[in-house]
Amino acid sequence: MKRIYEITAFGELATQPGVILMLAIGIFLLFLGIRKKYEPLLLVPIGFGVILANLPGAGMGIVPEEAVRLSDGRYMNLLEIAGEYGIMNYLYYMLIKTGFLPPIIFLGVGALTDFGPMLRNLRLSLFGAAAQLGIFTVFFVAIAVGFTPQESGALGIIGGGDGPTAIYISILLAPHMLGPIAIAAYSYMALVPVIIPPVVRVLCNNRELQINMKAMDKKYPPTRQIRNMSAIKIAFPIVLGIIVAFFVPTAVPLVGMLMFGNLIREIGVATGRLSEAATGPILNTATIFLGLAVGATMTSVTFLDIRTLGIIFGGLVAFAISVAGGILAVKLYNIFATKKINPLIGATGLSAVPMASRVANEIGLRHDPGNHLLQYCMASNISGVIGSAVAAGVLIAFLG
Repeated sequence: MKRIYEITAFGELATQPGVILMLAIGIFLLFLGIRKKYEPLLLVPIGFGVILANLPGAGMGIVPEEAVRLSDGRYMNLLEIAGEYGIMNYLYYMLIKTGFLPPIIFLGVGALTDFGPMLRNLRLSLFGAAAQLGIFTVFFVAIAVGFTPQESGALGIIGGGDGPTAIYISILLAPHMLGPIAIAAYSYMALVPVIIPPVVRVLCNNRELQINMKAMDKKYPPTRQIRNMSAIKIAFPIVLGIIVAFFVPTAVPLVGMLMFGNLIREIGVATGRLSEAATGPILNTATIFLGLAVGATMTSVTFLDIRTLGIIFGGLVAFAISVAGGILAVKLYNIFATKKINPLIGATGLSAVPMASRVANEIGLRHDPGNHLLQYCMASNISGVIGSAVAAGVLIAFLG
């Protein structure tokens, strides 16, 4: 009976009571993904990864970087990591630590994204830039409270509302904070329906929320019409990719893959198979491995720490400030403009596509059943994807 007890995990459970809380967190993430339908493609693999990492005796948690570093400063090779620490560490150090998966996910996101709404409403894309306010505000606040500049940059990027970007910058600037930052970024992306409405209620009045964009378009029609949208959609990713490469070279791994994915989408039939692969098996496989490996970094040892709680709270603040920054930018614009813009469009300037646009559209419809804002919100929302990647490149250039 003693031997039977020893081969079970109950003994380890008694010495590590923190794993019970971590298992509860993993189950809660699964609940959000399965029951509440909050970003299930992300939260289900992350939540299950948290559970796997904290099962006593399973050896599925990600070990610290120091554990795979040899005495001469070199790292174990992948076969040694797999043999010593198991399959999850093999996946993490091969796919996550190398920074491989975030750009691959951006490839799939680009192939799924239609830049048409943004190109038809370029002035609305400016609010995607304004919504990056949360990134840099929390960056400076985090430095003030004791985080290093590199840690502060990784923490602030949560305000961009982009999980792959948060993971990518964490790998380069603060790998020891990867788990909490990834969990915070993806959780807040999933909780967009909970975060955006209270910020909107605080900053906007009913008159502003009832601004009808289609009515404004009829009253103040655009002076120029786009004649060949298909050609512009093909040229846009090429031109923007080159411009970003010259001004922010460190953003190219993310923006470049985003633009390439969009290019193969817009070319059409000639590259249809490439686009289908990028949005299908490649993106789905990358999402599975990314979610499981990131979730497996959340062991009780790394999560149950006061700094981790600071990261979770700081990420929420960054997210909320980004939403507020976009709204305030619209309100400032409306002071000087004849053609008014609904502030809900500014609320979608972060990168949580398309969830943020759906939430803003639902809020708009509650105030005016005929006020369909989705296509206008997507203009700001899509520009937020580009803006957060560029902001990450700027932080990497200065802090890397």
